[in-house]
Amino acid sequence: MLRHVPHQLSIYSVLYDKIPNDHILKTIAANVDFRFINDLLKDSYCKHLGRPAKEPEMLAKLLILQYLYNLSDVKVIEEARLNLAYMWFLGLNPEDDLPEASLLTKFRRHRLKDTSVDDIIQEVVRQCVEKGIVKDIGLSVDATHTNANTIKKVPERIMKHLARRIIRAIEEENGEIPSELIGEVPNYKLIEDHNEAKQIMKTYVEDLISKAENNVDLSILPNSQRIVNEAKEILQDPKFIAQKGIRSLVDKDARVGYKSQTDSFYGYKVEFAMLSKARIITAVSVESGAYVDGSKFDELYTRSKACGLTIKEVYGDKAYFRKPILDTLQTDSVEAIIPVNFCVYKIDESRFTYNKDSDQWFCEMGNSTWKKVHQKYKNKNDVYKYHFDKLQCAQCPKLLECAGQNVKKKVLSVSEHNAQYYEHSQLVKTNQFKLKYKKRASHEWKNGEMKRFHGLDRARGYGLKSMSMQAKLTALAVNLKRIAALISFCGHKSGRQIVDFLVYRRMTMLLM
Repeated sequence: MLRHVPHQLSIYSVLYDKIPNDHILKTIAANVDFRFINDLLKDSYCKHLGRPAKEPEMLAKLLILQYLYNLSDVKVIEEARLNLAYMWFLGLNPEDDLPEASLLTKFRRHRLKDTSVDDIIQEVVRQCVEKGIVKDIGLSVDATHTNANTIKKVPERIMKHLARRIIRAIEEENGEIPSELIGEVPNYKLIEDHNEAKQIMKTYVEDLISKAENNVDLSILPNSQRIVNEAKEILQDPKFIAQKGIRSLVDKDARVGYKSQTDSFYGYKVEFAMLSKARIITAVSVESGAYVDGSKFDELYTRSKACGLTIKEVYGDKAYFRKPILDTLQTDSVEAIIPVNFCVYKIDESRFTYNKDSDQWFCEMGNSTWKKVHQKYKNKNDVYKYHFDKLQCAQCPKLLECAGQNVKKKVLSVSEHNAQYYEHSQLVKTNQFKLKYKKRASHEWKNGEMKRFHGLDRARGYGLKSMSMQAKLTALAVNLKRIAALISFCGHKSGRQIVDFLVYRRMTMLLM
């Protein structure tokens, strides 16, 4: 049952006068109204049954303090008991009791669903836009990696753990281990051939599962049945043996990802959209380490627009050079400050240029195409083949240099969307584009801030749900910190002046 408790000040509240007016928590409270959290979460509580619950707004503020100062559940309760500013921010009297640390875990898991955190971030940004604290028109999108809270293991070791779990579960529920299941576990470490070791361990676990199903009635052993089914599911995944699937039984959602061709990590990817000047995060998405940047762009873009922003520019790296993204931005008349990804756009512009009005390609010698053939492929992108005039090409002094072995058939093959990309590729070469693209650097600053000062470099818990909650609460905390900075640095100045001042200050510090 959710009960709204009136915040009546006690005689000890005079102690709060010692808190400076420019304290970060006072600045946050003066500019962000958190009362909406109670209404947002009211449907997750029963109105008439159960004992009175702690106020959702107060619990949400405890989580904000936790991620703002990078504390654990236990530590934030301990610090709040001793810190007057924390108690004031929570809306409590100095002598009031704080909830047990375990209640924060229950609040995150059962009350504060992922959608609620997204809505809280959105509402906080909307309030800032409404009050004129931020007036950005540029949105930057990028992804960063977070290491899992466990180590990755080779498939042989995981299969050994699966075998042990099956035997232990059957022993606990059945009271004894059937003699058929007792046997020596292969020592995979003595096998030099890695592939052979994986196959031997897989055969052993499959035999163990078969013996367990034939000699034990798993239908009356629910935990054993669950563990056996889980082991079968893992072994049937073709990515598992190839070491591209599950790499830990503790964190089954984490995956191996790559920062470069030679630099890999094991964990998750956090993709977020951020206002490029104000550096306030508008939307967050979390996926496994194998996530491809830009796949959730539409979700991030839609949530950012819902904050009440007028977006006119979107910044991204080469990973966001995709037709669906470019089409979405073009539909909304938003300028795409995204460099060309030449893995997608494969045209030698030193030799060929495109005229969109006539739908023709021109070579460096001035010859033009006269025919276009559209070829469709089942498992590949469609291709347009533009044909040059053979007579013109036959007399060209650069014929051999240009056509190579394809002298008799002068055809230029381009992907289905290369004509559309050409216009964008010309824009990328301009100084105006290069100057605007520098604004994307603010995204890297935010990545560093969240990892270095707020613990986003490593997952706090296990699983995608836990990591998603951590990333979004971290984004909420750094947003509030940023809002306080915008207000404190420039006081009475307008949002635009605040942003311009801070950008100038940042650039000056980099040049010193």
